[in-house]
Amino acid sequence: MNIIEIKDLSFSYLEDKPVLSNVNLEIKKGEWVSILGHNGSGKSTLSKLIIGLLKADKGEIVVDGLTLDEETVYEVRRKIGIVFQNPDNQFVGVTVEDDIAFGMENLCFEREEMIKRIDEYATKVNMQDYLKKEPHNLSGGQKQRVAIAGILAMNTDIIIFDEATSMLDPKGRDKIMEYIKEINNEGVTVITITHDMKEAVHSDKILILKEGEVLAFGKTNDILNDKDTLNSSNLELLLPLKLLYKIEEANINNQEIKDILWQLSLNE
Repeated sequence: MNIIEIKDLSFSYLEDKPVLSNVNLEIKKGEWVSILGHNGSGKSTLSKLIIGLLKADKGEIVVDGLTLDEETVYEVRRKIGIVFQNPDNQFVGVTVEDDIAFGMENLCFEREEMIKRIDEYATKVNMQDYLKKEPHNLSGGQKQRVAIAGILAMNTDIIIFDEATSMLDPKGRDKIMEYIKEINNEGVTVITITHDMKEAVHSDKILILKEGEVLAFGKTNDILNDKDTLNSSNLELLLPLKLLYKIEEANINNQEIKDILWQLSLNE
């Protein structure tokens, strides 16, 4: 069952300068899809269109059976949580605790459940000692953790992570990726928008955008094994893949080395 269907989607901020052109995408319930693309490829714009922050020039978006329009936009947003690249864009609370609670208040959670979830998800992102702090006094990485906790606590059917680990150090990023795996294993549909192939290797499928158009979409292993597509994507390749391609270009016929490099690329 498809939980998101995007049909012939096009969008421009300025006339005659398309940001997205004829994008088609189907995401099944419970899938984890990574949307990859170089800067300016349209991937963040796509996330804003999915939740109705932008209106498409052309095409259709269907979320869990609801066609996105002015009448359904608020119902669609109840099904989707999104963590933006810049957490300041979604801070509204006076304290960290207030901010984590905000989304749950809009969804009418019972107070006892909200208190429980605030503690649970603040602890998950290692921000339990900052609940009474003011968000503007936090570092960029701490703000990102709070934003992620607030979205996780809402318990939506779909969560979009739009470059959500960009402000975190490698250890913090790895921890957040563990949380994403965990919620996806629990049945939540996950969309990660990133330019980092290290994050994309964990997903079920990969969509690659290039200059606003779909360059490729398919199972992660198939996409990572498509040398021509990856080389034309303008993305930074994983080091094991770079080495693998160099070995192939040099006609070094050692299958054991190739297998090791391939496994390393999947385990990044």
